Amino acid sequence: MIIERYGKIPLKLADMPVPAIGENDVLAEIAAASINPVDYKIRDGKLRMLKKFKMPLILGNDFSGVVKKVGKGVTKFKAGDQIYGRAMKDRIGTFAEYIAIDENAISLKPKNLSFEEAASIPLVGLTSYQALHDILKLTTGQKVLIQAGAGGIGSFAIQLAKTMGVYVATTTSKAGYELVKSLGADQIIDYKNEPFDKILLDYDGVFDTIGGKTLEKAFNIVKPGGQVVSISGLPNARFGKEYGSGFLKTTLFRIVTLKISKLEKQYKVKYTYLFMKPSGEQLKIITELIELGKIRPVIDQIFPFEEAQSALEYSETGRAKGKVILKIK
Repeated sequence: MIIERYGKIPLKLADMPVPAIGENDVLAEIAAASINPVDYKIRDGKLRMLKKFKMPLILGNDFSGVVKKVGKGVTKFKAGDQIYGRAMKDRIGTFAEYIAIDENAISLKPKNLSFEEAASIPLVGLTSYQALHDILKLTTGQKVLIQAGAGGIGSFAIQLAKTMGVYVATTTSKAGYELVKSLGADQIIDYKNEPFDKILLDYDGVFDTIGGKTLEKAFNIVKPGGQVVSISGLPNARFGKEYGSGFLKTTLFRIVTLKISKLEKQYKVKYTYLFMKPSGEQLKIITELIELGKIRPVIDQIFPFEEAQSALEYSETGRAKGKVILKIK
């Protein structure tokens, strides 16, 4: 499933060459892939400041499948292994039958999950792990607000936070109440009727998945010295320097996040923009939690590969409770 230019245009089913593998790559036959908001952000050209893609572009960022072939330098996998992973940012393309992927970006899939269930995990799992563990560094007894708890990332992040011994507040609609309760959320806020920033206070961190005014309000509830991490806000200058964006882009990031920088100073709260990194090692940790029964996949709907456009459109409505999956093989 490809796009040939940026914009809200339908995905196109096309024949593409089976990708060649490098020394440290495996060639995977893809069984299932998941839909993520980053897919339509890439399609619409919203990430061009961070990453330029060559056209035609195969969309799709995470998958599950079977190793068909390995490069000369591969030591961790062999043909026949059942795997899952998040493609490197410059080598996406999981809405396809095959992908070449670095061995360090994949892990053996959890034994207790189907391919469809496994495909739902890599992007949301790694994003949640890096937000809660690497950036917020949450510890037992601390408090976190996870926005949009019934969504793909929220439904994973709640479960991960509970394995860390963290008190979790989350926002959802009435339709998502029972789901987030079943995942372990301690305090549930109906975002349509209850302003979270008037209810919550003295939180150690916020994991923002919405951006905009919702992100700005998050600073009200975090205690001094706490953090707000967002995947839907804008990159700031700190991110630009760490990401190696160069002087011009970093300056632009500083300008467009001036309001956020003022909120950081006003509330003595650190803001971090998260652009998740693929990691087979972190996926191993997630696999262990899944095999122990501490985290379960949450899937809203499975679409056949030919209906990828319908799957993307459905995901874009924001009504999905959990993940939307493409069954490819």
